[in-house]
Amino acid sequence: MIEMRRERETADLAEDARQLLNELDGQVSGVASATGECRPALDVVDTAAAVEVVVDVPGVPAHAIRVLVRRNTVLVVGAKIGSGMPAESRYHVAERSHGRFARAVRLTGAVDASRAKAIVRGGLLRVILPRIDDRRGQPIRVAVESA
Repeated sequence: MIEMRRERETADLAEDARQLLNELDGQVSGVASATGECRPALDVVDTAAAVEVVVDVPGVPAHAIRVLVRRNTVLVVGAKIGSGMPAESRYHVAERSHGRFARAVRLTGAVDASRAKAIVRGGLLRVILPRIDDRRGQPIRVAVESA
């Protein structure tokens, strides 16, 4: 049962990534012709108030990034367009990757995805997912009515 659920979640995320990449292909100039793939580095940071996913996206404009939250997984999809060098150019060293990317991060703990924010600044994408207050173990008064 658990294995079937994980397979379904994986299939759903793969389909989400395909749809978001197709959206980028149609909406962002140059993405459809990007043949490379890149894998931007990321960190997941736990704070008292939120879970933050921080992704290195130098040279990637905000309009070329999509973020989706499904269940307990954050999906970041985007495209880093090449350097614009002429096609006949030859590289002596090529360390900077470019192309389309999709990164998925499974979260632990309860977050409020409806209040999530995604901000690109200085080559970093910060996806901030506020925590849901854990109220277990806290006293909750229940009013008593007479019938």
